[in-house]
Amino acid sequence: MSPAPRVDIVIPTVGRPSLITLLQRLQGSAELYDGDRSADDAKSRDVVGAIVLVDDRKEKRTELIPGGPLPAGALQIRIVSGAAAGPAASRNAGWRSAAAQWIAFLDDDVVPDERWLPDLISDLAAAESGSNAKGSRPAEVCGVSGRVSVPLQAARRPTDWERNVKGLETARWITADMAYRRDALTAVGGFDERFPRAYREDADIALRFVSRGLRIVPGKRHVSHPVRPGGTFVSVRLQAGNQDDVLMSALHGRDWYERAGAPRGRLPQHLVATTAALTACVAFLAGKRRLAKVAAAAWLLTSAQFAWARISPGPRDRREVRAMLLTSALIPFAASWHWLRGWAQLPRLLTRPSHKALPGREAPAAVLFDRDGTLIVDVPDNTDPKRVQLMPGAREALRRLRENGIPVAVVSNQSSVSAGRVSLAQLDAVNARIEELAGPLGPWCLCLHSSDEGCDCRKPAPGLVREAADALGVPTHDCVVVGDVGADVQAALAAGAQAVLVPTPATQADEIALAPLVARDLREAVDIILSGRT
Repeated sequence: MSPAPRVDIVIPTVGRPSLITLLQRLQGSAELYDGDRSADDAKSRDVVGAIVLVDDRKEKRTELIPGGPLPAGALQIRIVSGAAAGPAASRNAGWRSAAAQWIAFLDDDVVPDERWLPDLISDLAAAESGSNAKGSRPAEVCGVSGRVSVPLQAARRPTDWERNVKGLETARWITADMAYRRDALTAVGGFDERFPRAYREDADIALRFVSRGLRIVPGKRHVSHPVRPGGTFVSVRLQAGNQDDVLMSALHGRDWYERAGAPRGRLPQHLVATTAALTACVAFLAGKRRLAKVAAAAWLLTSAQFAWARISPGPRDRREVRAMLLTSALIPFAASWHWLRGWAQLPRLLTRPSHKALPGREAPAAVLFDRDGTLIVDVPDNTDPKRVQLMPGAREALRRLRENGIPVAVVSNQSSVSAGRVSLAQLDAVNARIEELAGPLGPWCLCLHSSDEGCDCRKPAPGLVREAADALGVPTHDCVVVGDVGADVQAALAAGAQAVLVPTPATQADEIALAPLVARDLREAVDIILSGRT
């Protein structure tokens, strides 16, 4: 079996009390894993980069966990802010802020068993080696699912709501416990944020993986999913998922149910019941009493059949029976309304230009610019700030990046300092003039060494790129380097970042031929970056 790859654990949360139990279980599982290791084996902190909590509350004025700090332990816990736009958006915020090869997703109301982390690491190592992929190449395995169980009371039959939650045990691709390769998530653009509910976003991304010939295989790790209180009208509120089913059919075809292993539900019967009820009302108002009676009888019959289908499994106590009778009358109308609303919203959703909602790479975490020949006209050994001249489109390109919330930095070789041709004071004065013309650009990551000093920061070495990413607090692989020569491109690729070459007359033909992306000028380079084509 291959060595365990690194993994980050992403947990979107709205601050439920169950979160503290989940975190305590994860820390305890890490201690168990570390206790099984020898002194020379990798510990949990070497395998798990961080637990990333995505704070998806609308109001963030109070502590995420009231009354106490986050539980300390072997695993680092990091909090990022979500946009309160639903689980798809919060999961995207989580994995895009992470850096590990694999991303494990957990819901904030599950309870991992004590061996969850050792089993997760075993699952991912098996996926890397292909041993659980039924002969597939390891690269074909993009995800490993966990096992979910829903504990119910043994003293009585489950309620309708409990049976609904129990269905999570047989869900094929549930993200209550799912691990995906980060490069696979990047390739499909992450979760589709046009799905605002915790309902079909997991099936959607899985179908997009499968359509690319990738595999999601079952693992052996296990979590339990306790049933939260639902309230009398929880089943009525759940009918909003019919909007998502309309979008699923538009994106994946009408047979997506079979391919996703999802039950079709009772929407056709609900449409019949709603049509019968509306017909009865219209016919009664129009004085067509016979038609009204027939339509009303049809509505009563379909509603009674639906109510009995929910009541008969039990527990049949008075409270449950009353709730089933009331909600069975309301659900057909709610389901039909949300289904129609889904169709009404579909044209707008399908044309939404957001890259977050459509397949493709997300915008980068940062853009790192070379200085001479890229941001400013190259003046060799320049010591005079008055000679600084921005490259065409530089100011506009930087403004657009700032408007999109993308931080920038400068990565530049300045060996003229070590050679004595430019002093540090002169270098600082030139850089200050650049910021006067272009706006703030920090951090400035500069290599002052000559080419024969053997440092690891001078481009084409990756040191400056890694230094800038660390200074900005972003993953190196989520950065784009923009430069004018092959050394800029090579430094980016050596660090695991992306690169866009903007050639000048000094750029060699072979440097242009070997660059992964080439732009005519800085304006086009930013167009490429913001469109997600890097």
